[in-house]
Amino acid sequence: MMFAHGFGCDQNMWRLVAPAFAGTHRIVLFDHVGAGHSDTAAYDFGKYASLDGYVDDVLDICAELDLTDVVFVGHSVSAMVGVLAAVRAPDRFGALVLVGPSPRYIDDEGYSGGFSRADIDDLLASLENNYLGWSSAMAPAIMGNPERPELGEELTNSFCRTDPAIARQFAEVTFLSDNRADLAQVHVPALVLQCSDDLIAPEQVGRYVHRHLTGSTLRLLQARGHCPNLSAPAETIAAIEDFVAGGAAAAR
Repeated sequence: MMFAHGFGCDQNMWRLVAPAFAGTHRIVLFDHVGAGHSDTAAYDFGKYASLDGYVDDVLDICAELDLTDVVFVGHSVSAMVGVLAAVRAPDRFGALVLVGPSPRYIDDEGYSGGFSRADIDDLLASLENNYLGWSSAMAPAIMGNPERPELGEELTNSFCRTDPAIARQFAEVTFLSDNRADLAQVHVPALVLQCSDDLIAPEQVGRYVHRHLTGSTLRLLQARGHCPNLSAPAETIAAIEDFVAGGAAAAR
């Protein structure tokens, strides 16, 4: 079982979830290049100008560790990294767990992604002009649990540890991506975990992903915000366990 973190985070964000599966799965945790304890000197602005660079890294890990039948658990933008990896190398993957996925953040004709292009342009400009200020304002809103300020504070601190130039490019790659057409090319079982009151990936987006991933399972969580791996780990674990023991196992 491979866990991939989202924007501004690192593998530590899975510390409340991943250990629950250590008895039944080989656990693989990693930091995207430019995040956590990765070697930031290895960050290549050309390579990581699209999600394909992150997909390359996931597949390199799979090859290096000789992984097959992987249950890939991807949070936020890493959900689409998992989708793209499963399309490119389907023999490596047994199932996808997509936590707060969005194939496109910007509204389009007949599609509601939750943001206008102007919204995203403003977000990227604010991030570039004052990254620390942006992080302090955005992280608690993304976390979505104001009555538990320690959660927003953890996410803020995580954002602030990221190199601003790397964060700016990763944000641009994330929020300007459009992976809607890739969903139909996925042929492994998939679980879509959708939180309530998710600022980044609203419910209509999760339902869109579910409709366009053939045979996928949609699980609506009571957890609020965009990071149930931190705010509601027990509910997140239970949903993944049900999926792995049920639909994913039956499809193999």
